[in-house]
Amino acid sequence: MWKRFFVCVLVCMATCPLLAAPAAKKSAAQPVTLSTQDGWALLAMYLPAEPEQKTVILLHDLNKNKEEFTSFRTALEQAGFGYLALDLRGHGQSVGGGEAKTFAREGVDNQFNKMTRDVDAAVDFLQKKGIPQQEMVLLGAGLGANVAAKSSTFWPEIENLALISPTTNVRAVLAIPAMRLYKGNVLIAAGAADKKMFLEASVIRNVAYLTTGPENGQVTFLTAYDLTSHEMLDKYLIPSVIQWLKTPKRPELLPDEMPEEKETSVGGKEILVEPSSTEEALQPSVLGGI
Repeated sequence: MWKRFFVCVLVCMATCPLLAAPAAKKSAAQPVTLSTQDGWALLAMYLPAEPEQKTVILLHDLNKNKEEFTSFRTALEQAGFGYLALDLRGHGQSVGGGEAKTFAREGVDNQFNKMTRDVDAAVDFLQKKGIPQQEMVLLGAGLGANVAAKSSTFWPEIENLALISPTTNVRAVLAIPAMRLYKGNVLIAAGAADKKMFLEASVIRNVAYLTTGPENGQVTFLTAYDLTSHEMLDKYLIPSVIQWLKTPKRPELLPDEMPEEKETSVGGKEILVEPSSTEEALQPSVLGGI
């Protein structure tokens, strides 16, 4: 009898819709193919943004592909942002001229530098969807960060640029020359455990800060102790990057004003009393754009 009772309970639990586990929400992203001017066909995943939200162009690291952004893409969708995640030339399912391992590692005109044309194709695709550059964001990791930085020189109206683990030179794709020109909002993230990469990312950050200046964009610098590139983004940075996408330029902080105190003399005259040195020391020192 007890055996039959337990069997009935299990059957009810399996068939009752109220007790069944909710099905995972399927992403609304769709596969698309981007065509570059030099003959590459790039497979990408496109998710339209919700009204008044940005669309993020996602550029992966060397020897990776668009699937490295899977967790971040989920976070973007949950926050209402759109994205266009593409397989850069020579990577993933993109076709047109061999694999990245066969590309020349040096030369200002190698295939890695020509990845800016992949970004051109992405921007052109989004513009045809009616998305202005001001509502786009370039975000890259590793090699993709350097490609994003270099591409910003061709698309200066894209106001927000995120560089995850950038370095000064990846396969001859240079980041610093671009950062000397870009005046939008910049997010840079680097892992401190890799000292060389962290130092180079810090130099890029300094160049970006000097370029933007107080009258232009702001520079945000994120750090993590270990990991780099996609792994660092997934483990540590997704919430911070999502928040930055919402408010890439924070309101300027100003020192608190110390009100002038007044004392009245015995004769009825008001005497202004200057703030003491201790009071002045309590006023915060704010360096804008950091």
